Amino acid sequence: MMMNFPRTNIEKQLLKSRNKRKKEDQFLQEIYSIFKENDQQDASILQKLEDGGDENDLNNFNFDLLEADRIFHISDIEKICVNYRLRFLSSKYFKAKIPYDAIMAIRKLENDHNTSLRGFRIIAPAHLFKLDNADDPLLMAPMGNDYYYLVHKWGNDLHPFRKLLMWPFKQLENFIFSMFLLSLVITFLIPDKLFFHAGEQDVTEFLMILFFVFKWVGGLAIFYGFKKGKNFSETIWESKYYNA
Repeated sequence: MMMNFPRTNIEKQLLKSRNKRKKEDQFLQEIYSIFKENDQQDASILQKLEDGGDENDLNNFNFDLLEADRIFHISDIEKICVNYRLRFLSSKYFKAKIPYDAIMAIRKLENDHNTSLRGFRIIAPAHLFKLDNADDPLLMAPMGNDYYYLVHKWGNDLHPFRKLLMWPFKQLENFIFSMFLLSLVITFLIPDKLFFHAGEQDVTEFLMILFFVFKWVGGLAIFYGFKKGKNFSETIWESKYYNA
């Protein structure tokens, strides 16, 4: 007569093994301590992000553990911020929510490098910062000698045409050239006989209309710029002021 042996329940065996190693109340206390320590670390990191730290803060990284494609010089950061009209400011000005993935990335870096990171800065569009009145964030940590380490990136990528759309606001020369092109297009769209009725419009008449259209476009642009307190990207990329 064959005997039927009960099947082995791995979950029960695992629980049995754990209880032999440590009593249930001791185990729960250990888990509670781990979670409490993690919460304290998260709170500490969030506080450092909110404080922003000092401009002269440096971090002691273990260079053997650094990833080369995450290290950027201030000149590279400036170029990208100017081209895409972004700001590079202390994390204390950042008003959007910092995702938990970023906190985890900071904690991992701190554990790997046995250090406490500080002096965080963020690359992002101006509307994501709390700026004083006068589309993908990158969290950076200073390394010294104007080098920064990319800690974490989140959110959506920038619009594919953002660089092109922001090109007129890069510097004064770009702005004047853009106004001239716009004036040229508007002048071409004006009917030939709207201002001059004697035959077709000649070059002199076209240039005269272009001159007045350019003055009109320039006047509107200057009025809007002064009213909104706007400035060029090469000037504001590291400014904490809305109307810098």
